[in-house]
This record gives sequence, C-alpha cells and structure tokens, in this order.
Amino acid sequence: MSDDVGNGAGKVVVNRAMSLDGFIAGPGHAMGWIGEHLTPDAFPEVMEATGAMLVGRGTYEVARGMTAQETAYEGGAQFVLTHEPPAEPDPGVVFLTCDIEEAVATARSAAGGKNLEILGADVAAQCLRRGLVDEILVYVLPLLLGDGVRFAPPTLDRIDLEPFSNTQSGAVTMLRFRVLK
Repeated sequence: MSDDVGNGAGKVVVNRAMSLDGFIAGPGHAMGWIGEHLTPDAFPEVMEATGAMLVGRGTYEVARGMTAQETAYEGGAQFVLTHEPPAEPDPGVVFLTCDIEEAVATARSAAGGKNLEILGADVAAQCLRRGLVDEILVYVLPLLLGDGVRFAPPTLDRIDLEPFSNTQSGAVTMLRFRVLK
C-alpha cells in the first residue's frame, strides 16, 4: 500500500511544481511552463491518492486562464478559499469564505479518506503556519525562471522537514518531505 493512504485518514499535502531556482509561478503569476515539463500522467500515484484540493483564489484564477490541456488534473472535489466568491458560480468548485482551519476540515472531509492537496502560495503558507500540513510534495522542473512567486514567502518561519522519497520521471524530480511537528 502507498505511503499516501492506508490509515483511512488521508494527509494534508502541499503540492508544488517549482523551478530549480525556487519559483512556483513565473513573472505575472505565469504557470504555463509547468505543463511543458509535468504532465498529469507523470506521477499517477499522486492523483490516485488525492480526494480533494484546497486552492487559493489567485491560483484558481490563473488556472482558469490556462487551456484545458495545461490544467487537466483530476484531484477530486475542488475548494477555493477566497474573501470574495466570484459573481458567477463555477459548477465544479466550492468557494469557501471561512478561516483556514475550517476550510481544511471541510475539504478534508470531502476527500473521503484520501489526501487533501493544498495548492497556492498563500493558502499553503497559512496551512504551514497553523501546523495543518503533514507532507510537502515538490516537483522540481528543469528550468530557471529568475523571478516570480517564491516557494515560500519570506514571512514564513522555519519549518523542519524529513525527506522520505525522491522519484524521477523523465526530466522531473519529485521530492517528498514529512512536516515535523
């Protein structure tokens, strides 16, 4: 059985694609470069272990602007944490306006015992600050962006990690870390 699921509770996993120089989005929040290197079928075990996603509003908006091919990822129920839901509903998304603990609990419940993926720099930082994250999964992509959105904001305090897995698929390296609490 996979290390992802087995205890029936699922984990809270920060999932990030990152350039070698530490950016999760390029200038202007560009993320199209991710699809150039990372396809949804590169690491199928991650998708299989995921039951829901909690996404920040900025990440949601960027993904909406990308083509369906660039964003094709079936990670279960999708929740977007935002201060202001859009005027027009998105039938595939539940917008949450609660605090981070309630958002994680809601999305985790919907994950049905599988993992909850956390996507988005701000939402991930909030979860890490509150000790809500069990694991960080990073896809290191073979390029340097030079500028953009960093993996972690400078305001995030030290968080100790324990590496437990690294896997290569083509030019992409997946690194996995347990968050030490």
